Amino acid sequence: MTLITLVRHGQTDWNLARRIQGTTDIPLNETGRSDARSAAAALAERPHHRIYASPLARARETAEIIAASLGLEPPALVDDVREREFGEGEGMFVADYISTYGDWHAVVPGAETLEEVGVRAMAALHRIARDSRRRSAPLAESVIVVTHGGVIRSVIDHVSGGTLPRVGDVLANGSVHRFEAAPDSLRMLDVAVV
Repeated sequence: MTLITLVRHGQTDWNLARRIQGTTDIPLNETGRSDARSAAAALAERPHHRIYASPLARARETAEIIAASLGLEPPALVDDVREREFGEGEGMFVADYISTYGDWHAVVPGAETLEEVGVRAMAALHRIARDSRRRSAPLAESVIVVTHGGVIRSVIDHVSGGTLPRVGDVLANGSVHRFEAAPDSLRMLDVAVV
């Protein structure tokens, strides 16, 4: 068994302005660095063995701050936990996106669907868990994966079969979401522990 904690990256200026970042590589702002330190404080309550991150700067820097705070090795970068590609929607203000396309499930030219994001993210989490079990069997290992709001939402929807109620409109920057991974299964333990 592997405990996987998904952490949403800290705030960026585009988060603050309510612009869709997608795979546009926007760095953390000072509030985002503070979000990362707060997440590290919440994570310090339990031991963790490794940390992984999306290669996008906002997730990578959040993971680096957490790793330094918890005494972990620098994060391993995992491309398949990067944010959803929004195609023509990238850079738009959220209100304009909703006005133009209707909702987050709309087909947008050049964008990934939420289902596609969930499939690639789940595959990446299962690879991380499999590698963890190889290293730590028979003991449980706890890993942190710093990723993005769209990825976390997709994983929650996938794990719950879409039955869990939404936790507010936006997952907070720096929020912590815990799961238990076993071969071919992922079970949610906690959502939005901050």
